[in-house]
Amino acid sequence: MRVLIVSDVYFPRVNGVSTAIDTHRRGLGQFGVETQLVVPAYEDESGEPGITRLPGWRVPFDPEDRIVAPHRVRRAVMDAAPQADLIHIQTPFAAHYAGLAAARKFNLPVVATYHTLFEEYLHLYARFMPESWMRGFARRFSRGQCNALNATIVPSNAMAQRLREYGITAPLHVLPTGVPIGQFALGDRACHRARFRSRYRIPPDQPVALFVGRAAHEKNIGFLIEALAHARKTQPNLLLVIAGEGPALEGLRDQARALSQAEHVRFLGYLDRARELPDCYAAADLFAFASRTETQGLVLIEAMAVGLPVVALAEMGTRDLLGAGRGALVPQYDVVEFGDAMARLCGDAALRARLGDEARELARNWSDDALTGRLATLYREICATHNTAESTWKVPSKAKQA
Repeated sequence: MRVLIVSDVYFPRVNGVSTAIDTHRRGLGQFGVETQLVVPAYEDESGEPGITRLPGWRVPFDPEDRIVAPHRVRRAVMDAAPQADLIHIQTPFAAHYAGLAAARKFNLPVVATYHTLFEEYLHLYARFMPESWMRGFARRFSRGQCNALNATIVPSNAMAQRLREYGITAPLHVLPTGVPIGQFALGDRACHRARFRSRYRIPPDQPVALFVGRAAHEKNIGFLIEALAHARKTQPNLLLVIAGEGPALEGLRDQARALSQAEHVRFLGYLDRARELPDCYAAADLFAFASRTETQGLVLIEAMAVGLPVVALAEMGTRDLLGAGRGALVPQYDVVEFGDAMARLCGDAALRARLGDEARELARNWSDDALTGRLATLYREICATHNTAESTWKVPSKAKQA
């Protein structure tokens, strides 16, 4: 089986979408699924087998991203589609419309993964527009796109419920992205911990709370800095390490200075996933996560796979993972309560050990092999349904898309 994956973003641009695509691409082959990617070029990534890179322009105010001309994306997807059995769209911009057009022309089944809950943060990037208008626009936009597909894949039950509330009538399939557990299941965690702390000059006995992810408004990192200020009232030596880059980074630095926390917040930038990131997880004492719009929270699973206990909000996509009440402290959305949870975990070695063991065991349920196998099965089911339909695929009417 051959699947054409189309996206407006991919590595070396680091985010959850890129991680999900790479996880599937590397794992689907063992289940008899061959993939071809059409994605942007960033620097000189030539010679990658199975990947078509398209040159574009840097995004104003966000130089990590690239914009590729829609006609160039469409042409590349049209060229690749005749060799595909199914098209999988990963982002809702030029990639979505190119994938949809190719599916119509060649009568192929087309699915998309809904990675990002635009309703919850689109207004943060268009502050000149009324928030209620931007939320309504995001709902209508998502409804139209999803109802034009054979199916939409969502990474959590909360996301599926939200999309049903939008009025999406096309099939929804809940299928999280798996994590390469073996990459984060470290044998000698103490060795990795010591190596990382030595490199970044963090004292061996200093308590460390870690956040890994894009430094963007929707990640709610500012809340973590406020919680840190409260936690330090009882754990004055606590250090918050932030691993990631993004458009909110300078604002976060300013916030740390304004709250007199600059010496207790360390910004590390992006870390290499294979070499540095597992060591970073191992070097921390707890993982702190306060996003309220997360569709899944892959970094939570990575941290848990290392055996790192978590303090996090159970909202949207993280509920499926944190709802079990294992491996984590789950405070309410309150700076004081969250800070108290961080301080409590820092000061209780026995609690950290118990939650760490629970976290490691829980993470095994989210392995990349198991969940990528489910994706391969879903591909085949969608193709079978499409091919045995009484008529060729019908594009939904504009009335349904509105």
